[in-house]
Amino acid sequence: MPDALLLSLLVAAVAIGWWLGRRERHGTSDPAQPATLTRDYFVGLNYLLNEQPDRAIEAFVAALEVNSDTIDTHITLGNLFRTRGEADRAVKIHQNLLARPTLTTGQSEQVQLELSRDFLKLGLLDRAERLLQQLVRESSHDPTRHTAKQLLVELFDREGEWQAALDVAHPTLVRQHDEIRRAAAHWLCELAAQARQTASPGVARKQLRQALSIDPKCVRANLSLAALAMDTARYREAIRVLMRIPDQDLDFVPTMLEPLQHAHRLLDDDAGLATCLEQLLARAAFTSLVILLAETRRRQEGVQAAIDLVTEQLDRTPSLGGLDYLLDLYYQQQQSSGEPDSRIRLLKQHTHALLQARPRHRCQRCGLTGEPLHWQCPRCRSWGTTRPITGIEGE
Repeated sequence: MPDALLLSLLVAAVAIGWWLGRRERHGTSDPAQPATLTRDYFVGLNYLLNEQPDRAIEAFVAALEVNSDTIDTHITLGNLFRTRGEADRAVKIHQNLLARPTLTTGQSEQVQLELSRDFLKLGLLDRAERLLQQLVRESSHDPTRHTAKQLLVELFDREGEWQAALDVAHPTLVRQHDEIRRAAAHWLCELAAQARQTASPGVARKQLRQALSIDPKCVRANLSLAALAMDTARYREAIRVLMRIPDQDLDFVPTMLEPLQHAHRLLDDDAGLATCLEQLLARAAFTSLVILLAETRRRQEGVQAAIDLVTEQLDRTPSLGGLDYLLDLYYQQQQSSGEPDSRIRLLKQHTHALLQARPRHRCQRCGLTGEPLHWQCPRCRSWGTTRPITGIEGE
């Protein structure tokens, strides 16, 4: 159901259009058309008063005369329909405008931009692409060409045509828009993933380095470079690459811990892992980091060493995950002494259930939470906005 703002705008727009139409025809010998406008206007008001807003809108749009003074009003009405989810109506308005031979070049290009947005909204990507490619090639107005490129990048991103998106966006849009720069780094990561699957590690490595040159904060690129190094048994190189991630974004330390541990395990280097973990712990006491370091201590020095470490960290930074792990350590200690306490096991069950119910990642733009790390948010389609959830109930 249309909202009051839309109806108010329509009423005002029709009244203005009717007045402008009368002014343009002042002194002519054709009195019939002003009467038609007046009749359509009051028909619309009648629908509105009878709580038939959809029919009222149709009558108002029919009453609003198209002339040089009302082009912008028609474009605005079409945009309002699109934002309300009625892109098919917006298409009709914008196509009707585009058929007018009196449009200036600037007005025609503006209408084509809005029509391409309508097609994008409706999922008619091939029709949107044809319009936008034409505007990019032929428009003599830099702002119009710039906007057309942005929409074309959005279209290619939606279709998963990463190289095409890069060709349009690089270098101008990448340099001017932070969001596109971040997205471009991820497009290169997507291309690198495809190259890795087709056994082209050299190509993948080149693309990942290009991603880092575009966006030095791209954590995904370093994670992928580490994975490439692991593929060829260059474990120490993988560790060096992973240890760059805290300088890019400290919040992604929990994400890098699994491949870091795996590389050290393949090197049979628990001492080296402990050293890396201690360096990371000096920067931030993430729960998963504390647990991994405590596990390393437990293997090297026994359960009590792990208990001491976790207890000390919980005093500084409380966390549900740390408490859950500490209960597990206490139960292991009691089992080894032959006197396990069932109450600890019961507490452990409760903390574990609470942790299982918590999401691990959240999009910073739209708030979508979930278990996996999506480099592109499934809801808002933003690149690089999903991050690990940290804190008392995080990780």
